[in-house]
Amino acid sequence: MNKKKVISDFPKSFYKSKKVFVRVDFNVPINIETDSIREDYRIRRAIPTIDYLIDAGAKVILGSHLGRPKGKVVKNLSLQIVSKRLSELIDKEVVFVEDFIESKLAEKLDNLPNGSVIMLENLRFHKEETDNDSKFSSSLAKLADVYVNEAFGTSHREHCSTHGMAKDFENKISGFLVDKELSFVSKMMKKPEHPFLVIIGGSKIKDKISALGNLLDSADKILVGGGAAYTFLKAQGVSIGKSIYEEEMLEWVQDVYVKYKDKIVLPIDHVISQTLDKTSQSLITDVDIPKDYMALDIGPKTIELFNSIIKGPGYIFWNGPMGVFEFKQYSSGTIHIARAVALATWRGATSVVGGGETIAAIRKAEVLESEISHMSTGGGALLEYLGGGNLPGIEILD
Repeated sequence: MNKKKVISDFPKSFYKSKKVFVRVDFNVPINIETDSIREDYRIRRAIPTIDYLIDAGAKVILGSHLGRPKGKVVKNLSLQIVSKRLSELIDKEVVFVEDFIESKLAEKLDNLPNGSVIMLENLRFHKEETDNDSKFSSSLAKLADVYVNEAFGTSHREHCSTHGMAKDFENKISGFLVDKELSFVSKMMKKPEHPFLVIIGGSKIKDKISALGNLLDSADKILVGGGAAYTFLKAQGVSIGKSIYEEEMLEWVQDVYVKYKDKIVLPIDHVISQTLDKTSQSLITDVDIPKDYMALDIGPKTIELFNSIIKGPGYIFWNGPMGVFEFKQYSSGTIHIARAVALATWRGATSVVGGGETIAAIRKAEVLESEISHMSTGGGALLEYLGGGNLPGIEILD
């Protein structure tokens, strides 16, 4: 993919008095009971771009989705709470606009002072957004003079705000975060430092096939944990009990393991239990898993083995937790891996962590953002890009 223009490629004077539509990814976890945001990482990551445009005297129009309302107004998925949080973070009023289609908003924006920030209500309250409806795209495009994509995590979607509306702009450029995402991921695909270590976890391999296929040849070691590991172990004839695995992936996994067995490192012991709940008794086994038990985390020997490989320097890519880390008794593996990746970064490794669950694991391990080279806000988009797929929201940029 060719390098894309960034907002800083234009002088700040270019943006003065212009209306700039910024597609952000503010799809953050909301605690409905307390009406609060559980994690504002995605909001904070967009602030450098927003600040740059404010300082340049632009009128900033922010568009995002939240959750999956499927074209209906869902009160619990309103972006108003996000608007308030952003206002606190940038210490500036953010004007929240619910009706941005029928309200003649474009005319009202002309009367706002330079440096104003406007946030539109959840774009996916409109079915037309995900349908990439041309009329809806045109309505959004009429709000602004310049288009900026700062939502890498949704760039694999051909929606109005990520693709359809961008066609109507002479200048369609990337924000600082999207530029950083592309820079790190492109380097990993083309010229990673060695040793290049790939750590794969999470429950499904199917979602990661294309990405794994593109990384297997260049990787020096591939550590596999989480539910993904038990598809590999099942393919090797190991008894995995009731552990999660993907039947349809067994043949692919077997072929990959035969070809790359010198690179692939699988768990050698497991934390197991008969049921998945906070009160269930857990055991550790380094032999076949009994038929009435399921593996819910990697065991202490595996942690030691994985840690001995995650040393640094080099390049590290991690996607997916090592177990059911949301439960304290099954979080040890994921927390140890997070801390090992942070330590390797201190030793000179370039570390890229991708996916919402993995970032949540970093938080749980009390690892600082500064201890990881780059935490990607994109889950599906990141894997799609690593797998060689097109990202419509990126392809369309200048």
